[in-house]
Amino acid sequence: MKIALSWLKELIELDQPVEDIAAMLTASGLEVEGIQHYEQIPGGLNGLVVGEVITCEQHPGADRLKKTQVNVGGVQPLSIICGAPNVQKGQKVIVAPVGTTLYPESGEPFKIKKAKIRGELSEGMICAEDEIGLGHDHDGIIELNDSEPVGKLAAEVYHMQADPIIEIGLTPNRGDAASHLGVARDLKAILNTEIKFPKCLDKNGLAAKNPYQIQIENEDACPQYCGLLIEGVQVESSPDWLKHRLQSIGLAPINNVVDATNYVLHELGQPLHAFDADQIQGETIFIQSYQGHKFKALDGKQYELQDSDIMIGDAKGPMCMAGIIGGPDSGITDQTTRIFLECAYFSADYIRKSATKHGIKTDASFRYERGTDPEILHQALLRAAFIISEVAGGKVVSAIMEQHPKPISHQKIKVKYRNIDRLIGVAIPKEQIHAILTLLDIKLEEDSLESFVADVPPYRCDVTREADIIEEILRIYGYDRIPLSKVLNTSYISTFPEPYPVDMQYEITQFLAARGMKEIITNSLTHERILNTISEYNSDRSVQILNRLSEDHHVLRQNLLPSGLEVLSYNIKHKQSHLSLFEFGTIYATQDNKYVEENKLALYLTEQRSSSWNEVQGNNQFHDMLATFNLILQKLNWGKDSSAMIMQEFEASDYFEFGISFRHKNTGVEWGKVAHVATKLLSAYKIEQPIFYAELAWDKGLELNLKNKGVYQPISKYPAVNRDLSLVIDRHVTYQQIEEVTRKVERKLIKQIQLFDVYIGEKIAENKKAYALHFVLQDEQGTFTDKKIDKLMNKLIHAFEKELGALIRT
Repeated sequence: MKIALSWLKELIELDQPVEDIAAMLTASGLEVEGIQHYEQIPGGLNGLVVGEVITCEQHPGADRLKKTQVNVGGVQPLSIICGAPNVQKGQKVIVAPVGTTLYPESGEPFKIKKAKIRGELSEGMICAEDEIGLGHDHDGIIELNDSEPVGKLAAEVYHMQADPIIEIGLTPNRGDAASHLGVARDLKAILNTEIKFPKCLDKNGLAAKNPYQIQIENEDACPQYCGLLIEGVQVESSPDWLKHRLQSIGLAPINNVVDATNYVLHELGQPLHAFDADQIQGETIFIQSYQGHKFKALDGKQYELQDSDIMIGDAKGPMCMAGIIGGPDSGITDQTTRIFLECAYFSADYIRKSATKHGIKTDASFRYERGTDPEILHQALLRAAFIISEVAGGKVVSAIMEQHPKPISHQKIKVKYRNIDRLIGVAIPKEQIHAILTLLDIKLEEDSLESFVADVPPYRCDVTREADIIEEILRIYGYDRIPLSKVLNTSYISTFPEPYPVDMQYEITQFLAARGMKEIITNSLTHERILNTISEYNSDRSVQILNRLSEDHHVLRQNLLPSGLEVLSYNIKHKQSHLSLFEFGTIYATQDNKYVEENKLALYLTEQRSSSWNEVQGNNQFHDMLATFNLILQKLNWGKDSSAMIMQEFEASDYFEFGISFRHKNTGVEWGKVAHVATKLLSAYKIEQPIFYAELAWDKGLELNLKNKGVYQPISKYPAVNRDLSLVIDRHVTYQQIEEVTRKVERKLIKQIQLFDVYIGEKIAENKKAYALHFVLQDEQGTFTDKKIDKLMNKLIHAFEKELGALIRT
């Protein structure tokens, strides 16, 4: 956003250098990205001076050239060869001495050099209009008034102004600063000075008639709307001062009426729109939706209107897309003599939605999307009417016609003084806090020793919380005045929000994908042909589809395993035998005559592993799935306290050969399971290789553990030691019993116990099973010695043999 310094100075008293003003703005939160200098014409006539031709003679070597002596106020006159037909003795002219850079109307800039022309010395150039960018005339040199003194700068003769332009990188939340007035307000607070509001028409002098009725359909989209009727307007090119003001901030002048509305937009931050009143049909201005209509805009494009598009219309139809862009039929032309001048407050949400949907970005929509000031509408309207009357000769012939069905209230925010001191880091005197907020147009109410209520004007859309008020105080007080503490820390007023379930699901999805697993999405509908052969399947709880599309898919699944096995079977048949898949899905059932749904995470792993050169060789095992499952629990911070979780082995069923379930110790709620899918079930799906399956009760886990924040401690400086044991135990012995025995032997030094393999087969007795266990040992007080490690492991072995009847395999 560009701010012209001369324009800014009309709104607030400033005598500081532009660099100091830029530094103040940046320190207060309006970051200045650069300072440019606007010149009315390129080069600004720099280096050009007024000269007087004191002699003019024919060039001895050229019929069309003259040899002149020109006095430019130096010690000696300049010898200049000139080819203009109108050069004469006694003329006052514009001279470019040697070293001056000229910016012609066409062509590239060039520097004047001392040269010989046809054998005669030339020490400069007598200029024509087009040679210095003042116009297109090249018939002769410029002839000045005789009263102009010799040596006077040409920039002063033509009143050239080089206006510093401050380029501000406006953040999206500071819509209030998207104008010269908005920037002046911040400087007012910084410098403790007053705003000089620009001249407007006197509201009391307006006529009493209302030629148009205002009808608002959606008061949420347009809480306030007003307008004026101006007659006797003569549309033409704007005067130079208005053109230069707009050009200085990068706008192209259009005509005096449109330029006046653009001027007010950039001066006060309030968009306006001028309609040709003779093109308005009827006596009512409608602010409403025109869903289904097609609207041709000023950009020449045609837009199909939706219900959310707020339009300004008349009896004939839509004339303008509110707050975004006008239409050609009601726009200002050279023949316009009567205008209806609109000024309104539109909802930022509606304008942002329409502008984004249609891909239209204008200066008006830029401001409406960020929020404008509903309390400045009359002033902006009267300011624009004043400028139009000055530059286009119009006269206001109506009262302010308006509707404001939904007044915009001020924000009331309670602020505690102790929170100000805590967040800022220093104690600011209450009197200074009051002064800063008053300068920011924030009134104080209900002030007490502990707190006060801040009354925030509606143009500050970004100030909605106590922390925002404190930030306002700090940015005016000065960030650079806050000393850094020796220990860096941060304070917060509010607590951190709970983890968002969708974000947690996305995090796990990314994690599993990074481990080479592929996500699948299966049909919630399945069939009962295979499921009815499973003893654990309860058909009474199934959710049947009344209007069946297919006999193969007529019931909603009660768990994710069958639909996942269908995917595995299909892929294995098509020669994709090494698979690693996961799915977030919903299961359905009936319970107490009600339908229930539950979200689950399922993982599938085939025994066959990819044989790529960069993959670990061999087959997948039960412990590979178990390791992945444990990593998911760690990522989600579930069961951080191992004492809150029970791992139990479950017996063979029609679903599984064997497996481990994870349950909450206090509630008994199952978090999940890791299992080897039953061979009988795999055969029903024509799968001939082992499949490992894991399931996580996503909803139950969220309910139980969203509040588990985790406890953090320093990383031990002493190394951990890893040891493995293989136990042959009775089949009825559970993993939980092994863990309890381990914790009984040693709680502090054994940091982790992991089951990484289970074996049941012909190599051991029929009623036996083999567990492979991994132990992580670590002493926080010092480095483990071999003697200490051997002593601990021997104690474990002795305990397993005595209490569990275990046989240690070597």
